[in-house]
Amino acid sequence: MAIDIYGIPNCDTVKKARKWLDANGVEYAFHDYKKEGAEAAKVARWIEAKRVETVLNKRGTTFRRLSDDEKADAADSHKAVALLVQHPSMIKRPVVEHAAGILVGFKEEEWSATLL
Repeated sequence: MAIDIYGIPNCDTVKKARKWLDANGVEYAFHDYKKEGAEAAKVARWIEAKRVETVLNKRGTTFRRLSDDEKADAADSHKAVALLVQHPSMIKRPVVEHAAGILVGFKEEEWSATLL
């Protein structure tokens, strides 16, 4: 099963996820947010499927540097899409689109159950 994985190549979690995919023979296409950006329609779909709380990475420095108003906007699904497109580093990594749905973050047990 070929999948699409979205993230930033130097992210440690993305590196672990890609290593796991390679070790398990899962074919994938990698989309680099830094070079390709994040499409609003995809981000909206991810938020609809997994909720903004799952897709938004509040632990990173990009989120912490936002103004209080922008942080408040991030809690609103529609406003969060615009913020995440503008600042793709705030998207929890990696995001995987596969035939049966979407995975957010790398959890080996969940990935094994879903992708193998």
